[in-house]
Amino acid sequence: MNLHDIQQHLRKFAEERNWDQFHSPKNLSMALAAETAELLELFQWLTEQQSKDIVNSEKDIAEVKKEVADVFIYLVRLADKLNIDIEKEVLAKIALNEKKYPVDLSKDSATKYNKR
Repeated sequence: MNLHDIQQHLRKFAEERNWDQFHSPKNLSMALAAETAELLELFQWLTEQQSKDIVNSEKDIAEVKKEVADVFIYLVRLADKLNIDIEKEVLAKIALNEKKYPVDLSKDSATKYNKR
């Protein structure tokens, strides 16, 4: 399934349930933030290594997958409601980041581009 198909499927899902009345950009962005917090909570208090090893626990990675899907769903719905072409905007942002973070200045460094 491609991104356009996912967007159409989510739109139909919401329309069939008459949820568009609740899916304002404000509400969708708030739901997105809430789901992102739920994802964050799964990693809260873990060490760096434990966060990497979460893939070794079927139960824990299953919860992570559910929250990642929820985040993605709300992001796609928000973009749909605002007529944002996610693919186009992601590619534009990657191109911008490539300019802001050239390899020769950014390799092995976590310093933000405007702090160098």
